[in-house]
Amino acid sequence: MTADTATLNPSPALAAAPAATTDSQQHGFLLPIVGGAALAHLLNDMIQAMLPSIFPMLKASFSLSFGQIGVIALVYQVTASLLQPWIGMYTDKHPKPYLLPSGMGMTLIGIGLLATAHSYEMLLVAAAVVGVGSATFHPEASRIARLASGGRFGTAQSTFQVGGNTGSAIGPLLTAAIVIPHGQPAVAWFMVVALVAIFVLYRLTIWVRHNGSAKAKSLAKNHAGEGLNRAGVIRAVAVICILMFAKFVYIASFTNYFTFYLIERFQLSVQSSQLFLFMFLAAVAAGTFAGGPVGDRIGRKAVIWISFLGVAPFALALPYVGLVWTAVLAIVIGLVMSSAFAALVVYAQEAVPGRVGLVSGLMFGLMFGIGGVGAAGLGELADAHGIVWVYGLTSFLPLLGLVTAFLPDTRKKRQ
Repeated sequence: MTADTATLNPSPALAAAPAATTDSQQHGFLLPIVGGAALAHLLNDMIQAMLPSIFPMLKASFSLSFGQIGVIALVYQVTASLLQPWIGMYTDKHPKPYLLPSGMGMTLIGIGLLATAHSYEMLLVAAAVVGVGSATFHPEASRIARLASGGRFGTAQSTFQVGGNTGSAIGPLLTAAIVIPHGQPAVAWFMVVALVAIFVLYRLTIWVRHNGSAKAKSLAKNHAGEGLNRAGVIRAVAVICILMFAKFVYIASFTNYFTFYLIERFQLSVQSSQLFLFMFLAAVAAGTFAGGPVGDRIGRKAVIWISFLGVAPFALALPYVGLVWTAVLAIVIGLVMSSAFAALVVYAQEAVPGRVGLVSGLMFGLMFGIGGVGAAGLGELADAHGIVWVYGLTSFLPLLGLVTAFLPDTRKKRQ
C-alpha cells in the first residue's frame, strides 16, 4: 500500500481532502483516482447531456419531426454502443492508456461540428463523432475506477457513475443558460469542458501507466476462481438485457422527451421545462450514488429488486397527475430506478471475472444502444400518437423488473 501511495502523486485537479484521502488509501480505496474518474465522467456526460437538451432548439431551427430527433439520438447512442464492447475487449488484452484523452479529443471535434452544422446530415455526423468519443471513454474509465476500488467495487462504480449522472444533470442547466439564449453557435463553449476533461484523463493515464498493471494482477489474484459457469452466464446475460431494456427505454423517455411532455401537457416554456429535467437528472445522480454502497452491503440482486419494483407504482401514476406531482414523482422515479445501474455493472463483472473492459463495454454499450433505439422508437410513437400517450405506455416498463427472480446468485460465491 505504501508503494502505491508513494508513486500516486495526483495533480491538484484530482486531489481530495487530505484526511479523506489518507483514510481511503489505508483501506485500499484510492479516492483521488476514483474521484478523478468520476470528475472525468461528470465532464464527459455534461457534454453528452447537452445534445438532447438542444433538441427543441434544433427541431425549430431545422424544422425536424420527432422521428428525425429520434434518429439523431439513435446515431449518437448506437455509435457509442457498437464500439464500446470491442474497445473493452481489445484493451483487456492490449492496454491502451492514452486512449482516454485521445477519445475525448474526438468529442472535442464533435462539439465543433455540432456548433457549426448547417444541415440535418451534418447534425448526424456530429452526433456520430461525439458517440465515438463516448465509446472510448466509458469502458476504460470504468476499468480505472475498479482498479482503484480496493475491493469496494460497488462503491467505486457508483462513485464513477454518479459523476456521469451529475454531469447529465448539470448539462441541461448550462444549455438553458448558455446555448438556448444565444443559439447553436454557443454550443462551442462546451469545447472548454472537453479540454478540461482531456487534462484530467491525461493525469489518470499517467497513474495507470505506473500502477495499473500491479493493481490488475492483485485483483485477479484475490478474485481468482469466482464467477458463473457457462449456463449461468447465458441466463444472467439474458435477464440483464431485459432489465437494461426496461430501465433505459424508460430513462430515454425522460432524457429525450420529458421537456416535450411538459411543454405539451402543461404549456411550460423550454427553459422552465429544462429545470424539471434537471430535477429528474439530479435525483438520478443521488440514487446512483446510493446504489453502489448499498449493493456492497446487501447484495446486487436486492438493489435490483428495489430499483424496479419499488418504482413501479410511481411510474404508473405519473401520466395522470398535475404539474407539482409530476415533479415529485419524477424525482422519486429518478432516485429509486437509478440505483440499479451500478449494481448491474458490478454483478456482471462478478459473473465474468477478469474481463472488466469487455463487461464494462457491453454494459455501457447496452445502455447507449438500448437508449438510442428506445429514443428513436419513442419518437416515432410520439409522431403517431402524441407524447402524452407515450408516457402512458412507458409507465408499465418497470414491471419487467420481475425477471430479476431469474438472476443467478453471485453473492454466495464470494462468501
